[in-house]
Amino acid sequence: MEVSRQKWIALVLVSMAIFLCVIDLFIVNVAIPSIKMALNASDADSQLIVVLYVIGYAGFLIAGSKAGDYFGRKKVYLIGMLIFTVASALCSISQTALQLNLSRLLQGISAAFMVPQGLALIPLIFENSTEKIKAYGVYGSIAGVASVIGQFLGGLLPDIHTFIEGWRMIFVINIPVGLIAIYWGYRVLPESERQNRLSFDFVGQTLLLFILVGFIYPLIEGREKNWPLWSLIILGLSGVLSVAFVVHQRYRKQQGRSVLIDLKVFAFADFNLGLAAVIFYFMVQDTYFFINAIYLQNGLGISSTQTGYYFVLQGLGYVLASVIAVKLLDKLQEKLIVIGLFIMVVSLSAHLYVFSTAEIHPALVYGILFVYGLGCGTVLPCMLTVAIRRIPDDLVGAASGVYLTVQQLAIALGIALIVGLFFNRVESASYFIAYRTVTWFNVMLLVCVAVMFVFKIRKNHR
Repeated sequence: MEVSRQKWIALVLVSMAIFLCVIDLFIVNVAIPSIKMALNASDADSQLIVVLYVIGYAGFLIAGSKAGDYFGRKKVYLIGMLIFTVASALCSISQTALQLNLSRLLQGISAAFMVPQGLALIPLIFENSTEKIKAYGVYGSIAGVASVIGQFLGGLLPDIHTFIEGWRMIFVINIPVGLIAIYWGYRVLPESERQNRLSFDFVGQTLLLFILVGFIYPLIEGREKNWPLWSLIILGLSGVLSVAFVVHQRYRKQQGRSVLIDLKVFAFADFNLGLAAVIFYFMVQDTYFFINAIYLQNGLGISSTQTGYYFVLQGLGYVLASVIAVKLLDKLQEKLIVIGLFIMVVSLSAHLYVFSTAEIHPALVYGILFVYGLGCGTVLPCMLTVAIRRIPDDLVGAASGVYLTVQQLAIALGIALIVGLFFNRVESASYFIAYRTVTWFNVMLLVCVAVMFVFKIRKNHR
């Protein structure tokens, strides 16, 4: 096989990890109403379909990266892809919400091990700096394309009824992709040098997972069960475990041993601002799809397929804006983020008008979703860069891991709190009142993020 051709095949293979990870988040968001109905799931069950995947991913993301250093990137990639494929098969044959949610948790955990290896393998595949830059661009584009495909298939597949229920197809399609990636990955991908001298922080990993589950799970189940005592106790314990985690990480650092999170990254003001912004922003980001998918299908009676078509325009807007934003970031920096947030706020406010009329006009829906996608695509690619740009080189890896973990935690928190609020309002009022309440809440969160960056811009100009 020609060397250059083999390199690009290897790039496609490592990109399959982020492709499957992203597509499985977006495809499920749009398909939630169909899954909820098919499995007779509760509101809390439907939230957990997204949240357990995110918790599994966030809880093991740092561990997955370190596993690649210790055992070898190729080996961890192949094992992670194999488990992800098996978990997808288990999702497709689930008969209850509990079975599906446990399989989704396994999907998230396996994604946390396979995804970090993709970016880490690219420098081993492409030694030439020009090729490496192109490879990173292709990798990012594939992630963007996955979000568009996921939204489209999440709407289309549940309406296709063949020998199996349509919603099960959203997991079945992962199986051939995973098997192909495993076969060719074994043949083509290079192996990285193992760093056996590293020790792994098993105690820290366990604490982190219990903190995430202990914080998010009671917020979802507690609301539905009217806040029983156990939910409050578990929330309190997650706070105690958070303190224990910080103490444990400091102790290991003082002993000269490897840590899960290097707490020195929190000494940088820009990074802390970035974390605060990412919490508010990603609480909105995923709940937007979840709530709009439910409102369009259950509240307005729009078909799953048509909902998927609508969301494709949002995805296309995102991809288009993200390409432009990367080129403008050096010049505009935080100003570009504020511009994107302004576009999102205006578009999200317009959602309330378009979806409150007696007759839904498809052209207007396509328009506001496309504009909202433009705003997302302007903001999202810039936030990580702005957050870590002043972090020393030796801490960039640790800072990126913390950022991505907080990002996933914010998604889970948004699903727990904002979607929980939506379901409460549906029960006590109506779909539109619930939609209006949470949409204005999301608008305010985006305004808060914009204010953070406006103050940062003013501080820089002093």
